[in-house]
Amino acid sequence: MIMANEDSTVRKEELHDRFAAVGLQPKAEINGESDVTICPSKSAKKNAKKKAAAARKADFVERDEVEGFAPAGTNNHADHSPEANGATPADSSEMARKKTKNKVPAMLHHAQVTNACSQRWRETSEEKRAQARLQDQMINEARQAAEVHRQVRQYMRSIIKPGINMTYMCETLEDTVRKLIQAKGLEAGIAFPTGCSLNHVAAHWTPNAGDKTVLQYDDVMKLDFGTHINGHIVDSAFTVAFNPKYDPLLNAVKAATNAGIQQAGVDARLGDVGAAIQEVMESYEIELEGKTHQVKSIRNLCGHSIDAYQIHGGKTVPIVKGGEQGVRMEEGEFFAIETFGSTGKGYVHEDLECSHYMKNFGVGHVPLRLPKAKQLLGVIDRNFGTLAFCKRYLDRLGESKYQMALKSLCDNGVVSPCPPLCDQRGSYVAQFEHTFYLHPHKKEVLSRGDDY
Repeated sequence: MIMANEDSTVRKEELHDRFAAVGLQPKAEINGESDVTICPSKSAKKNAKKKAAAARKADFVERDEVEGFAPAGTNNHADHSPEANGATPADSSEMARKKTKNKVPAMLHHAQVTNACSQRWRETSEEKRAQARLQDQMINEARQAAEVHRQVRQYMRSIIKPGINMTYMCETLEDTVRKLIQAKGLEAGIAFPTGCSLNHVAAHWTPNAGDKTVLQYDDVMKLDFGTHINGHIVDSAFTVAFNPKYDPLLNAVKAATNAGIQQAGVDARLGDVGAAIQEVMESYEIELEGKTHQVKSIRNLCGHSIDAYQIHGGKTVPIVKGGEQGVRMEEGEFFAIETFGSTGKGYVHEDLECSHYMKNFGVGHVPLRLPKAKQLLGVIDRNFGTLAFCKRYLDRLGESKYQMALKSLCDNGVVSPCPPLCDQRGSYVAQFEHTFYLHPHKKEVLSRGDDY
């Protein structure tokens, strides 16, 4: 509060003028004194509002120029003011008001487009492309492994006929992989044993030594094999059926696999991928021997992420809805989308003689009592590491009488058995699978070929 008295050298009128200049007004005089309030007058409020509005307009126009909202083809440094074009100051303020009003919808539209294309930046960001180039060596090794996979399966399609011995077929496939990929210990070679599961057997079956199984015309065979270079694994599978009556089953599983790949991507929820797969899979039917079967997704089988020298990474990709809702795919990850369609119950269990084994990833030192078990573990470490193997591979290395030692490794948790997985007998299961990599700016299906 400012007080004026008789001794003041400033006259009352001058004091009032000063108050008015700063937007203050005196209250009623009491005993010759003026009681002054600090509250602004109505005219001052209006002036303050006008100044604030003008400041906002100037800031808005400046922000437009910085963010590049000027019309295409115009010179941002040229004088486009209304005064330069002969308009009066009054017209200028009115035009500025209209111009500012018209810019708001444009900015809102820009925000809507940005939100609608929120993932588009991954394809255009130079930074993301630079990050991808840092992984060139790893991706190129995976691409080489994928090319070997494509060439091998193309060759195998030409020799797989009804009547072929399953052991001969698997050994031919594996020898072809070793030759094309220039197998060299753990640096390059076969990623896991050739799966050639028949009919109701969904996965993890390959013939052991002495098996005489022969492929028949009415069989449905899942041919699942993998290649790797420096541990970068390509896992892909397809189904062979000679009888055309199984075509609807194969078409259902192939379409479901493609639907899962389409749904997959950076930040995709794994549960959403499974729901998309099941929706497509179970929209198909197949008629066998006069009975119509709905093709069912096998609910306890799934796809998976792939890590270096680890075929089953830390994430699983369900092929039915409802699982892994909070887990998302991330950039820089390899995934195998594999779907299984069945005419049976859509649920598998372990059955038949085991042929697949795999050393557990990250297992530490485990004391072993059997000398043969220690020796066998050394063979596994040198030749397979944490990649899967089968008994035929041990036979090929010259190992013999290893059953007790292998059982000891399994009992001590060093090696895990992977027995065949089967639906109910009399049913038929088909499988298709692809491996893809999530770049920072795109999704690359490595194992895609002309066949599937």
